[in-house]
Amino acid sequence: MTKRKIRMGMVGGGPGSFIGKFHVKAAHLDGQTELVCGAFDIDPANSKLQGREYYLDPSRAYDNFPEMIAREKELPENVRMDFVSITTPNYVHYEPARLALENGFHVVSDKPLTNDTEDARKLVRLVEDTGLIFAVTHAYTGYPMVKEARHIVQSGKLGKIRKVVSEYPQGWLSEPMEGIGNMQADWRLDPARSGKSNCMGDIGTHALNLAEYVTGLKVTQLCADVSTLVEGRRLDDDGNVLVRFDNGARGIIYASQISAGEENGLKIRVYGEKGGLEWIQVEPNTLTVKWLDKPVEVIRPGNPWCSDIAKYNTRFPAGHPEGLIEAFGNVYRNVATCIQHRLEGKQPPAEALDFPTVHDGLRGMLFIDAVLESSESDSKWLDFPN
Repeated sequence: MTKRKIRMGMVGGGPGSFIGKFHVKAAHLDGQTELVCGAFDIDPANSKLQGREYYLDPSRAYDNFPEMIAREKELPENVRMDFVSITTPNYVHYEPARLALENGFHVVSDKPLTNDTEDARKLVRLVEDTGLIFAVTHAYTGYPMVKEARHIVQSGKLGKIRKVVSEYPQGWLSEPMEGIGNMQADWRLDPARSGKSNCMGDIGTHALNLAEYVTGLKVTQLCADVSTLVEGRRLDDDGNVLVRFDNGARGIIYASQISAGEENGLKIRVYGEKGGLEWIQVEPNTLTVKWLDKPVEVIRPGNPWCSDIAKYNTRFPAGHPEGLIEAFGNVYRNVATCIQHRLEGKQPPAEALDFPTVHDGLRGMLFIDAVLESSESDSKWLDFPN
């Protein structure tokens, strides 16, 4: 079979969307994927408008996602979309994902996976039953130096991991932002649209995912204190979690949106018996490795001493920044590569299978449940299901 571009349909990402344009740019980055259709907005007129901005065939800018999925399925195989990208607020993640899977389409979805853990379990079962590809855009794991950090831990160079600190402070909700026309604040702080958690669901799940991805460990127990510190707010804006990992390591996972002055401060530190490492999202090209018995190492992408997996996820020569679009792009490239190999009846390379899956999405939902339950409980420690 001749290679071709993988065709993407989008749900969400209409006029005024923050994240939708990230997804489109990332999907197009490597020339493997093309956007062919979408149901971009709850308002059909806005969906048509967004379709024009993307130069789509007007007949494929749909009024809603059920129509898009039904009509795309009726198109010939050489025309219809291959997968659906879901870039909506949280409460509109489950239904388009379910419909896509039930109609034979692969899925890339924003996180959290759903608004409800039982819906997340249903998606896991659907993916297992259909065998379709399902990626969740925990895109921070797509950075080359995060891949390098994971490789260093897996190599055993740090020895047994003892301590993990994964943090995600922001300051943008330090003052009341909801109800004054800030679309992002309005839906994220609305339980009907965001789910039972704002801060821990929105960015706390990223901190968990980064910790488990880099270390290869799983959290087994946690003790959480989740707070709403801006008066009158309906959902949490700060959370602090002590965790225990399955190898006996201890850790801290915290997220905050009221840390005044912080921008997007995702950071991870991992400490083993022989050394530790540190990665900070605002300086994504730098991985710092610290040793007990030798000088500190600074590793940057594009250099020959990087691991093969870091090189696979690096696009530019040394000294050229790799940013968030590229990290998102690595998720989309891997999904497109896996779909292409399926079309050719081939097994994808191991490197292409390295993306967050529906199971990572379920971990995030279980984390939200566990931290909220722990925070409301008088018990010190709560078991975290694996």
